[in-house]
Formats: sequence, C-alpha cells, structure tokens
Amino acid sequence: MADESTPVYNIDDYQEIKEGKATILFPKNNEVFYNPVQQFNRDMSIAAIKTWRDMTTEAKLERYEKSTKPNKVQPKTSFTVLEALAASGLRSVRYAKEIEGIDHIVTNDMLPSAVESIQRNVHFNGLSPKLVRANLGNAISVMYGYRDKELFDVVDLDPYGSAAPFIDGAIHAVRPGGLICVTCTDLAILASNNHPEACFYKYGGNPLKAEFCHELALRLVINSLQQAANKQKLYIEPLLSCSIDFYVRIFVRVHSKPLLVKTVASQTGLVHHCRHCGTYTTQPLGSIERGAGDNHRYLVPVGPPVDRRCAQCGSKQDIGGPCWIGPLHNKDFVRRMYKGVSVSDASVYATQPRMKGMLKVILEELDDAPFHYTLAQLCSAVRAACPPLVKINSALLNAGYRVSGSHTRQGSIKTDAPPQVVWDIMRAHVAQAGRSPKIEDGSPAHVILQQQSTTEVSFASHRDADPESRRIKLVRYQINPEKNWGPKARHTESRKPATRESKRKQADPADKTNANAVADAEAAAADISAVSVAETEAKKSRTE
Repeated sequence: MADESTPVYNIDDYQEIKEGKATILFPKNNEVFYNPVQQFNRDMSIAAIKTWRDMTTEAKLERYEKSTKPNKVQPKTSFTVLEALAASGLRSVRYAKEIEGIDHIVTNDMLPSAVESIQRNVHFNGLSPKLVRANLGNAISVMYGYRDKELFDVVDLDPYGSAAPFIDGAIHAVRPGGLICVTCTDLAILASNNHPEACFYKYGGNPLKAEFCHELALRLVINSLQQAANKQKLYIEPLLSCSIDFYVRIFVRVHSKPLLVKTVASQTGLVHHCRHCGTYTTQPLGSIERGAGDNHRYLVPVGPPVDRRCAQCGSKQDIGGPCWIGPLHNKDFVRRMYKGVSVSDASVYATQPRMKGMLKVILEELDDAPFHYTLAQLCSAVRAACPPLVKINSALLNAGYRVSGSHTRQGSIKTDAPPQVVWDIMRAHVAQAGRSPKIEDGSPAHVILQQQSTTEVSFASHRDADPESRRIKLVRYQINPEKNWGPKARHTESRKPATRESKRKQADPADKTNANAVADAEAAAADISAVSVAETEAKKSRTE
C-alpha cells in the first residue's frame, strides 16, 4: 500500500474541478488527464452501483428472514470496491461521497504520479485514507493478488482503450453475487471491420461493418466476460449494457451457478449479415431440449441457417461473432435504476436528463431480439425515400410482431419479425411511394422488389408505434457534448529521470510519438463526430 501520511501540496499549482459532490485538484501541467465528457459514465456508474446495492441488500435480508437456523447471523450490508485503473481518483472519491454503505475502496494505479494525485484528492475532499485506500501496483497483479484474500463486491475497470487484458483478473477478484463494471473505448476495433484480427484476439469474435455495429460491440465484450467467467464455473448476468459516445459501459453480476453455465452455448452465437441490404440472421452455438424439472439435454447446433448469398437480394454475407445473443439488460434492474434517477434531485446527477432518456429507451428495447435494422438502411436498399418511422413500426405491429428502437442507434428498428416480413413491408412502401427509375435490372434493389410478398401489410397508425420516451420528449440520443470532444490522449510518465543530454537525444522521437498519440485521439473523435453528424441528417429525414 502507498504511504497513508498526509500529502503535501501547494494549492496554487492546481485548478479545482467540481463533479458531483467531489472536487478534485487538477494539475496545471496535465499530470493526470481529466475528461469532462466521461461525467455521464461516472453518473451512470453511481446510479448502477446504488441499484445493485439495494437489490443485493434486499436479497440478503430476505434470506435472513426466511432462515430457520437457530444461530443465524445478521447479514453484512456494507460492501467493498476496487477501482483497478484510477488515474486521478475522481471516480473513487465520488463513490465514497455519494454512495452509502461502502466499507472501503482500493483505488489503484501503476503510475506514482497518479497515486500521489489520488492521495491528494482524498485528503482535499476530507475523506479518510482508510475509506479510500490509494494503492500503487499493476492492475492485473493487484486483482490476481486478491484471489487468496477477501474478494471485492464491486470491481470497476475503466481503462484507456481495451479492458480485455484485465477481464480475467476482475473475474478472480470479485465475489459471487458481486458487480463488475467495464468500460472499453476501442470502438475502432469493436465497431468496424478495419481490424478484425485485433478484435478476435482481444475479444474472441469478429466485428462487422453493419448498422448494428455498436450493439455487436456490446455483445462481443459480454461474450469475452462470459468466457472468462465460465472457466471458473461462474456465470455472467448482464444488468445494463450501454453504448455511449465513443465507448461502451457494461454492468454485469457474477453468479456461482454451474447449472447456468451450461446454458451459455445456447446464448452464444454467430450473426450472418448481408453486405448490401443489411438482412441478418443469428445462429446459436448450442440448443437445449427441455425435460422434466432440471433434466435438460444440451445439444450441438444445426446449421447453417442461411446460404452463402442473401435470400433477399443475392449479395454476399459476412459472419460476425461468436458473441452473446442473450439479453443485454436485466429489465427489473433497469426499471429500478430509472426510478432512482428520476426521483433524485437534479443536483445529484448533472447528466440526469440524458440518463433518464437512455434508461427509458433501454426499457423499451426488445430483450429477446438481437440486433436491428435502421430505416435509412432499409430505404437505401430499395432506393426509396424515408417515410416516418412510425409508419414502418405500425406495419410491423399490425402484422402481429413486436418492434422497438435501440439505444445504440438513432432510427433503429428492432423486431422479432422475420426478414421476409420486413421486406414485404418495404415492398408495400415502395408500391405506395413509387419505384425509383434509377433501379437497374439485376441490381440488389431490383431483386428485392421483384420477389413475391406473402404478408398482408397495413400502414394504419398503431398506438404503440410511437414510443413513450419520444412522446414525453426525453433526451433519447445525445448530440455532440462539446467542441473537440472524444477520447483524450493517453497519459504517460517516464520511468527514470532523464539527463539534459538524453532529453536532447530523445526530443525528436518523443515529438513524433506524442504527435501520433494526439493524431490517433483526434481521428477517433472525428470518426465519432462523423457518426453523430450522419445521425443528425437522418433525423432531418423524419426517421425520428
């Protein structure tokens, strides 16, 4: 553990940054970076941990009340937290000041300057070093080091880039029933097909360039968590999975239930995706034949479910995954979290409007229909203008199917309708709106429109076609939060003090390295900004 003596610092060397109930001293020389855009991440994390705490405490007390043991012991309701990659310590300080019931937090970082920052901010916020315990160490070694000690109730991973190297350690450091909070900011790998080899060796699956790429990113990370847990006969239950700005944030509960581990194959699968029209089909990697009680047979999958060419337009298909195809969220958990955020005073969460909007959209999502279409993509495939989204939603509902949006993409259509029905509706829309004269014979659009429809389509307005989150005008999809936003450059620190001569020799390479780091961060921000601009344009075309 780091020295717990009172840190010495000159307040004039720092600027004060207030977030929530915490005020951190941010070095004017940018010793450890602060990204204000991540306040939403921290607000959501505080609300999620509070919800998990309440549900866990209620379950413990319920078991205590039902117990008939003569010497039963009142359950412990306090809990411990590990923040494995803490940087300035802001997250831990906020947890300590805003979440009741924490016994202690181990706030770890491998950089001495970061640990000094943690100690400084803990002292400045009037917190005990026994409550927030600054620790210097490699995150992976620290997590594995707690395997033979008392495990943590909550493990928080918020790295710069990928959480993949830390996932196995987190599984070993958390107790059964505990919560793991994971951030991954490497969406250039998770949500595109630019680096499929990197995505596969990090997360064990292939990404896709698809309209649902951000949902696939969530499912790839959950699958990585699940596979690491299953090796220890543990099961991961996704409580809340969020695609936010330039990263994903996932909250999962860990169960020590080997019987649930057996169901993972049937909740893991591949997704076949058409390059042109966007039609997709999922293929589970296992199946379960239900028997009496717990007597089930676990079977190998039957396949493939599709041909090499898309049945709708004849184009080639790509394969994504393996990935998690089970539910992304626990709706009871999300419902309680939404209620908790809604009744909180606006001063508790600075990003409350956006939190309510995202949680409400997640509550409306279909949890048994992996992936989604978008209205713009469907209309582009048949060369037609976009109608109001409620028109297509109404047609799906009138045909007897369910439909919702997805928080991962504006203008999304998540439905349990088979592809044939979706394209029957699009053919009916083209018949109403008129066929484009630019469609060439033999083109994918021509192939789609030439097929015979088998669905009776009605565009009559359906009362459930317009979601409540839109009717009550919540902040459903975030616009760019600030100018030049996005991931900041990675903080680095020299391991050994350099002499004046060595600094002169290293000047040019260092300049190049720093320039490349800044360029990478700016490129990532530009990619996300481009997506946001595209979504704004889609909004203008009445998709929302």
